[in-house]
Amino acid sequence: MRFALATPGLNNYPAAMAPWESQARGANVMRFARKADELSWDWLTIPEHLIMPTDMVSVMGARYAEGIAAAAVLCGATQRIHMLTYILALPYRHPLLLAKQISTMEFLAGGRFTLGTAVGHLEKEFEALGVPFEERGRITDEYLQALKEIWTSDKPRFKGEFISFDDIVFEPKPVQKPHPPIYIGGNTKVAMRRAVRYGDGWIPWLVTAADLPGCIEYMKSLPEWEEKAARFEILVTTTAYNVEDYSHRDRGETEIAGDRDSVLREIEALKKAGATSVQVMPPKVATFEQSLEWIEWYDSEIIPKFR
Repeated sequence: MRFALATPGLNNYPAAMAPWESQARGANVMRFARKADELSWDWLTIPEHLIMPTDMVSVMGARYAEGIAAAAVLCGATQRIHMLTYILALPYRHPLLLAKQISTMEFLAGGRFTLGTAVGHLEKEFEALGVPFEERGRITDEYLQALKEIWTSDKPRFKGEFISFDDIVFEPKPVQKPHPPIYIGGNTKVAMRRAVRYGDGWIPWLVTAADLPGCIEYMKSLPEWEEKAARFEILVTTTAYNVEDYSHRDRGETEIAGDRDSVLREIEALKKAGATSVQVMPPKVATFEQSLEWIEWYDSEIIPKFR
């Protein structure tokens, strides 16, 4: 079992934000990342939206980092821990630009990046960026193929509906081979098929331990599963968000477990259901210092029981 740690301060999602995060600054984020790097956490997860529609601010918050810039800065501030975008909407970026950003980061940081990506869901964000919302699934599938071609071919070439290139060279290549891991988000069967077909893992949202076995059985039924079953990551958040999907409206209080017994029950249930990794969010503690103390406690009291 591997452990991803949500990086606080990069967004202000109301359902899960700790009281101190509304006043968080970059120095807090950097110190948090360095503390996690000193411990045994496997990833820092990085949330992203490029803009927030005004009618969604009350339920999603206004502050979101840009995922690649945040990952690059945090890679530079750390030595060991990996970064995971959770989640970057793939249709927003030209694959050549995204491939170059990630390869450059990997070259300088010695690898340590995982692309967590999905089709995206905020229609107004697509409109503001000039990306066709209704075609986001086809764009994503094509961009995933293009990224792999760019990263793995000595002479990349690709001809598709949305992107084409030929007669180019691309250096530096990523450090991780054959390319940085790609984890696909989304709860639908379409997303699961995309994860198994093009990805190295699946990172769902609002999927519980009760839901997980059925989802895994469906993925195992797909023809591409067998080839990657031994290395396919299923990373599930331990936070039981009490919100509606897509609208993000509260259905009640989102509780984030912080005590030993509750945390152990969460991890054990997800592991039994088939998760290979979990994303952990620190509880809604009052101060930044308490968040550092909690991740240190978790590292010593929880993680060793599941290694």
